[in-house]
Amino acid sequence: MNMGKAGIKIGVIGGSGLDDPEILKEAKEIKIGTPFGDTSDKFVTGRISGKDVVVLARHGKGHTITPTNVPYKANIWALRELGCTHILATSACGSLREEIKPKDFVFIDQFIDFTKLRQRTFFDDFKEKIVHVSMAEPFCGKLRQILIESAKKLGVSFHEKGVNITVEGPCFSTRAESHMFRGLGADVVGMTTSTETILARELGICYASIAMATDYDCWRENTEPVTMEMVLKTMEQNSVMAKKLLLDVISGIDFSECSCKNN
Repeated sequence: MNMGKAGIKIGVIGGSGLDDPEILKEAKEIKIGTPFGDTSDKFVTGRISGKDVVVLARHGKGHTITPTNVPYKANIWALRELGCTHILATSACGSLREEIKPKDFVFIDQFIDFTKLRQRTFFDDFKEKIVHVSMAEPFCGKLRQILIESAKKLGVSFHEKGVNITVEGPCFSTRAESHMFRGLGADVVGMTTSTETILARELGICYASIAMATDYDCWRENTEPVTMEMVLKTMEQNSVMAKKLLLDVISGIDFSECSCKNN
């Protein structure tokens, strides 16, 4: 298996249009089986800026899989099996802070897991060994620094850090929940980040989140509460910048050794 420069292979979850053959050179679709069932979709593999890249649509083509039913374990296991050493995950989120405006990018550095139904560990028992993975710094610091440098270079409106609270979904927050999340110290709210982050860390994969604020959830007075139409419209408007950011970050990933792999 071709692993590119210094054993680097980059998984992109969310896609953001990178599976376009115009961008992804030598593109081909592959399907891989896992001990945890089917993945969300086929993977699209190819090369960007001379690096091997694997793209996966988290919710499947056509966005048919709910956040709860995304096969997270299958997806992350398969990316590792395909040789991915790094994962860049894009996601929409609701802003819980006035200063985080719709269309802003947030490079998450912490999360609060508020999910209830997820399969979020590969270690369902301790028969082989006892495993308690450190999550004090859940996201790859090196990847986050590359994100920050790329965003500055491109003139992207972004926030260097932020706390994501991951909820079960698929419904959006009540107004009471939105205010509670703010009180807990969360900056944005989403439905996928914590689950993927934990699983990637368990497998020693460098993982970073590119969260795009699409709305103000429902805490903000005199502002329309979030709707799916609002989310999709903002994502479409910001898709070109998201793609530019991903392409620049991929070209800048130049490390293979990282403390993320020490767990």
